[in-house]
Amino acid sequence: QVQLVESGGGLVQAGGSLRLSCAASGRTFSSYDMGWFRQAPGKEREFVSAITWNGNTNYADSVKGRFTFSRDNAKNTVYLQMNSLKPEDTAVYYCAAKHRITATYAYWGQGTQVTVSS
Repeated sequence: QVQLVESGGGLVQAGGSLRLSCAASGRTFSSYDMGWFRQAPGKEREFVSAITWNGNTNYADSVKGRFTFSRDNAKNTVYLQMNSLKPEDTAVYYCAAKHRITATYAYWGQGTQVTVSS
């Protein structure tokens, strides 16, 4: 069982930055792929970024070049650095985890609100 706790959301002006954190429980964190997803009001949840157990990353086109996903296995924590934020980035951001041998994300955090004002 993996428990995920996100933090770092808030209100920021367009063009600003935020760093989201996701702390994971468990002793095998380094074996897990991690992901960030977001859901805006009235919209479906969408993929933002992922990082594999060995550090490979990928990003949605909408955030590529602005967001950076990293992990610190010693702290059981992943980070999403979000720069050049836009009003359309406003959403609840969710951290997710899956073991590296599985295909789907099995564990989800409670979400953290990010609001970007214009």
